[in-house]
Amino acid sequence: MSIAIYPGSFDPVTLGHLNIIRRAASCFDQLIVCVMVNSAKQGMFTPEERADLLRRVTGNLPNVEVDRSNELLASYARRRGATVVVKGLRAVSDYEQEVQMAVINRKLNPQLETMFLASSDRYTYLSSTIVKEMARYGANLAGFVPPEIEEDVARRMRIIQGKEG
Repeated sequence: MSIAIYPGSFDPVTLGHLNIIRRAASCFDQLIVCVMVNSAKQGMFTPEERADLLRRVTGNLPNVEVDRSNELLASYARRRGATVVVKGLRAVSDYEQEVQMAVINRKLNPQLETMFLASSDRYTYLSSTIVKEMARYGANLAGFVPPEIEEDVARRMRIIQGKEG
């Protein structure tokens, strides 16, 4: 059975992430979408909330599992029996850092390969950071995040800004 992991912070999950999830799910028997904790980032949603949002938008994909972890990706992959890490690339600027991480992960876990999926043209500009900035100004999030979570993102930003209790 081929098992791959698509790791990320997913804060929040975007249509670009969902596009990578769907494409990667078609390549493997099982795809684990794993919310990883990035100590350098302050999250809009907790890791548990991000996992719940991901479950809502991937519920129709039978071979996709959503999990969360605060351990090193190479260790998590070994524990879960995964041999491939899936990474989406939006631009050349993503490539350098992702290749560096792929080499480190392979040094820590020699059985772990990294597969890069180029972002679909429709989503090369899209990131969670951009979505959060749009939400901060009350912009319509349709076309940027899955419809199932548009209101969750907008509501959380209003709470953060003290506009909703």
